[in-house]
Amino acid sequence: MNVEFLHTFVTVIEAGSIAETARRLDLTAAAVAARLRALEDELGVALVQRSGRSVRPTEAGIKILERARSLLRDVRDLRAIATDSSLTGELRLGLFTSALISTLPSLLQRLYAKHPELAVYVSPGGSVALCGRVSAGELDAAIVVEPQFAVPKTCEWHPLSEEPLVVVAHAGMAGRDPHELLATEPFIRYDRTVLGGQLADRYLRDHGLRPRQRLEIENLLVIAALVDKGLGVSLLPDWPSLWTSGMQLVRLPLPGPVPVRRVGLMLALQSPCIPQARALLQEARVVFAPLAAAAPQAR
Repeated sequence: MNVEFLHTFVTVIEAGSIAETARRLDLTAAAVAARLRALEDELGVALVQRSGRSVRPTEAGIKILERARSLLRDVRDLRAIATDSSLTGELRLGLFTSALISTLPSLLQRLYAKHPELAVYVSPGGSVALCGRVSAGELDAAIVVEPQFAVPKTCEWHPLSEEPLVVVAHAGMAGRDPHELLATEPFIRYDRTVLGGQLADRYLRDHGLRPRQRLEIENLLVIAALVDKGLGVSLLPDWPSLWTSGMQLVRLPLPGPVPVRRVGLMLALQSPCIPQARALLQEARVVFAPLAAAAPQAR
């Protein structure tokens, strides 16, 4: 059985369309369809069914999907084990959404400078889901917000940064009282389905603050861009990349005990790519350290 055909099948199911699969695998749509047909011919069953531009698995496709994923992981792990150098092969890295633009480019720049033969597969997503994938062996490591549950014994947790909540406002509001801003200015809320948004919501309730909410959204850099345009203020983790974005922002520390969001790297101890993951960790520590020092102080 051709492993690449199997990989194409799994990617089609995950992507949901032939066109998106072709983009991800750098193939033509015709080549993707041909691989699917060849795999179906070999197995003697239809694996996918099309509905307009969408593709979903048949009953037979659902039956083999998890086994196919497991087989692909085994093949990839065998390649990593067999390689002469411990820092070649492919590292499967999860990354929470806000770090994609702000952290990933600098991190990969450092990593590839030292290990040019290493390949990295990046899977973005929410921190909770990514932690689960590391624990399940689907990812070798993930840079995530610290989970609010015990880290499994099959994994390691390595802290990278601590980010207390701060009021983020336009630079023209420097020097104003942070609670007064939260109570009077239009409020751009950090999504309450993620930990940072939950911490912010709890702080507001604990201090009896009822902001005039304008919208709720997850991405930190999008929120920062909205604040930069004078559309409101927000209560966010002190994410270092906010202060290196070139936007006209000011950070206003909160009074009293302040909730803290922690970011770190979860590493799968059973992964054959532990050396690669530890090399990534070393570079991540370097990337995260100076960013925190770049945060501007409120005037």
